[in-house]
Amino acid sequence: MKAIKNILLYLSAFVPMYFLIFVKVLIDIINDNMSWNVLNTMNLITLLLLIILGILGLYWNIHLNKEPPKEIVILKKQNITDKHFLGYFSLFVFFAIPLDLNYISGYAMYVLIIIMIGIVYINNSLYYINPLLNLLGYNFYDITYQERGSTQAKNAKFFYKGTLEIEDKTYWVKLKNTNFSFIDKRKKKD
Repeated sequence: MKAIKNILLYLSAFVPMYFLIFVKVLIDIINDNMSWNVLNTMNLITLLLLIILGILGLYWNIHLNKEPPKEIVILKKQNITDKHFLGYFSLFVFFAIPLDLNYISGYAMYVLIIIMIGIVYINNSLYYINPLLNLLGYNFYDITYQERGSTQAKNAKFFYKGTLEIEDKTYWVKLKNTNFSFIDKRKKKD
C-alpha cells in the first residue's frame, strides 16, 4: 500500500506538465496539426489518467493520512521552496521540447523518461519536490523541531499552506516521513 501511495505522490508532481501536454495535443488535433488516430487517443487517455491519479494520490497523502497528529514546537524554520521548485521546473522545460507524440517512438520515449525519473524520485524520497503543491499555495520548509515533552531536536521537511509564522511556535503535524509531511494546524495557547 505504501508503494502505491508513493507512486501516486510521484505522479502528482507532474500533474501541471501532464495538463500542459494534454492541452497541447488537444489543440494540435483541433487545429489539424495532428490527426485523430489511435495513438493520439491513447496519448490523451494516458495523460487524463495520469492527471486523475496524480490528484487522487495527492489527496490521499494529504487528507487520508492515517498518521496520528503530533504536537511539535518549531525551533527554527527556513523556506526552501525556491531551491527545489526551480530545479524541478527544468524538467517541465525539457518536456516542452517537442517529442513527436504522433509516433510510437516519441510516445515510448515519453513513457520511459517518466519511469526513469520516477525511479530516482521514489528511491531518493524526493516527495518534497512537488510543483503542484506550490501551485496550490503550499510552501516548503526545512524545520528544526522538538516533539512536545521531548528535548531532542529533529529535522524534517514540511509543507504549510501560506506563510509559516512561528511566533507561538506550537503546531500539529502528521509526520508521514522526514521528506513529506504537512503542518496540520496551529494549536492555540490557552
